[in-house]
Amino acid sequence: MDERQFEALAAQALRAIERALDESGIDADIELKEGSVLELEFGNGSKIIVNRHGAAREIWVAARSGGFHFRWDGAAWRDTRDGGELFAALSRVASAQAGQPVRLAP
Repeated sequence: MDERQFEALAAQALRAIERALDESGIDADIELKEGSVLELEFGNGSKIIVNRHGAAREIWVAARSGGFHFRWDGAAWRDTRDGGELFAALSRVASAQAGQPVRLAP
């Protein structure tokens, strides 16, 4: 995948994540910041940061439970360690930090 393709796919993914979070009813402040950084701040002060990493052609997620890297496999963004799908992983970490079930779908 070239840089242009990555940028388009990553931007699309971040918009889809932001939309899914908005529709989830999650109790968090959600802000897409300059540089394609999506920040979620929960009532308890914890944060989840989602951003694109152009050099690695990955989407990175930083959460209280750790850092995760996702690479496009032609159909979905997959965790580079366990193969998990991006929205499923975000649902899991957001649920843990929000203290309530969060289900996100692309």
